[in-house]
Amino acid sequence: MKKIEEKFLEIKKFCEKNANPEIEKKYSRYFTEGYDSYGLDRKIFESQRDKWLKLWKGEFTINDYIALGDKLISTGKYEEASFAVSFIYSQLEDLTAETFERLGNWLEKGIVNWAHTDVLSGKALSYFITNKIVEIDAFKDWTESASKWKRRSVPVTLIDAIKTDTPLERLFKAIEPIMLDADEFVQKGLGWFLREAWKVYPQKTEDFLLKWKDTCGRIIIQYATEKMDKENKVRFRRAK
Repeated sequence: MKKIEEKFLEIKKFCEKNANPEIEKKYSRYFTEGYDSYGLDRKIFESQRDKWLKLWKGEFTINDYIALGDKLISTGKYEEASFAVSFIYSQLEDLTAETFERLGNWLEKGIVNWAHTDVLSGKALSYFITNKIVEIDAFKDWTESASKWKRRSVPVTLIDAIKTDTPLERLFKAIEPIMLDADEFVQKGLGWFLREAWKVYPQKTEDFLLKWKDTCGRIIIQYATEKMDKENKVRFRRAK
């Protein structure tokens, strides 16, 4: 569509005009997996994002934002992906079951870091679950994805569901297929989810961890037990 291409080029030109190599260098240390950035100042980014959202209100549908996001995500540029993700979580009330997999495709076709994965998961994908737009079973195929970011997004997305009426056992069942995942970013996502689950359901979460402690990655256990006292942490050491 012509308007999508026009907006895409407008965003790219804005990023190029406001590029700052010093900012790019400053934040690159947080991304060991790579960081292709213009180095936009955060305040400049947020101000322009809000300006565009205001200007495009009434003109852009959720499908337009996803189509624009498809192009922005595919470039590999950090800020372009950031605009794509932020546009989506500003339109949560327009999300439908049909848009779920389209957003999931971003995790296979462009998103290349933990930051975008976590923001998309925590601010947009979680909305599908907590508002019952899709069922938790929709994540089954995600746990089998070749993309570590799509696999990581499963536990990160489900964090918000911990405090809902969703049975914890269903959440545990959803993450079990990746409990033996070897990737550190997936393990960190799982550990984060389990740490949050422990805060609300300590006994059930400890029972789950005891079942997996001798086989799952140690990063999962490290993150999951972070808030426990030393005496309790000892229980989750791997058996020799």
